[in-house]
Amino acid sequence: MTAMHSFLAAAVLGLDDCSSVASGGGGDRGAGDTIADGSTFPMVPGQSVTLADQGVLRYERLVNDSRCMPDVQCVWAGDAELAFTWRAADGTAKAFSLHTGKSLQTGKVARTQALGERTLVLVSVARGPAPDATLRIEP
Repeated sequence: MTAMHSFLAAAVLGLDDCSSVASGGGGDRGAGDTIADGSTFPMVPGQSVTLADQGVLRYERLVNDSRCMPDVQCVWAGDAELAFTWRAADGTAKAFSLHTGKSLQTGKVARTQALGERTLVLVSVARGPAPDATLRIEP
């Protein structure tokens, strides 16, 4: 193998290590993806990220989406509910949901969730059966 081929092979293999949450990469992401406080970041169903306190957040799935379709006039805007699991650094786990609109159960908008000393905020949700979610972590 020539020096040029060796360099190209090393460069291509090195690109594998350059992925980040900010790039919108999907899949089940491991502890290598740490989200800094104050960051806005995308997630896809099945993806996990680690927060600054070493807790792990996992976006489980879309539970329900009753949002009004684009270009349709609706009486109620609807709600999308996303399921998450939070595993604190001490190993305790908590399942919770975030909503884009009013929860049908509580009648309240639940766009935020306390995760230890941080707050998770649902910024936006794409459309579809397994939508991307944009989240923000606040200290």
